[in-house]
Amino acid sequence: MSDASRDFHKPVRRSPDSFDRNFAADDPAEASRVAHATASALLSRVREAPHDEVIDRLVTFTDAHGIATIAELWAQSPARSLPGALWRLYLLQLMIHDDPATSALLYERGRTRLASADVVIAGAPAPASPDELVSLIDLIMRGVFAGDFALALERAAAFSRVVSAGATDLADDYDASEPGRASQFTTRALRLDTYAGDLTAAAALWRRDGLT
Repeated sequence: MSDASRDFHKPVRRSPDSFDRNFAADDPAEASRVAHATASALLSRVREAPHDEVIDRLVTFTDAHGIATIAELWAQSPARSLPGALWRLYLLQLMIHDDPATSALLYERGRTRLASADVVIAGAPAPASPDELVSLIDLIMRGVFAGDFALALERAAAFSRVVSAGATDLADDYDASEPGRASQFTTRALRLDTYAGDLTAAAALWRRDGLT
């Protein structure tokens, strides 16, 4: 599998375009309503009465059901909305679970080159092994459902910025010898940097009771 296809993808059980067929093509407003309603209901119910068994199932949801199940609900939502934020969190988790070795490499490259507080905010060991990064993103996801939700978003944003910096650095290494591979890492870096901005904005909205 190429780096481009590995970014945020793995085999799923249902086609991710089924949500478009069921809702978006006929009534985009209804699709948006369903996305926001399900995200709000899920988060509020779990956070009001958190149970370890339920949280464990939600943290490992994509491993059991595939990303398409969530995509049907949230993938088309605005980036800086509750369903959009949850969607990006699950994509980050999937990226790490799907290829922890590459994620660890990119994180380490970014950690040694990024002069900011993001490494501290993300909270990964230094250096972080692939298994430790898997544990980190799962811990961040637990914070989504039983903890400071804004902090979980900020940690995910910080992680994204570190890995984005690592992907940019690695792209520079390949630029002369393997331009195609360099382009793949550049694309990944841009995507992660965009996610970081979206998640940071979502955290600020949540603190103002404005994330819906």
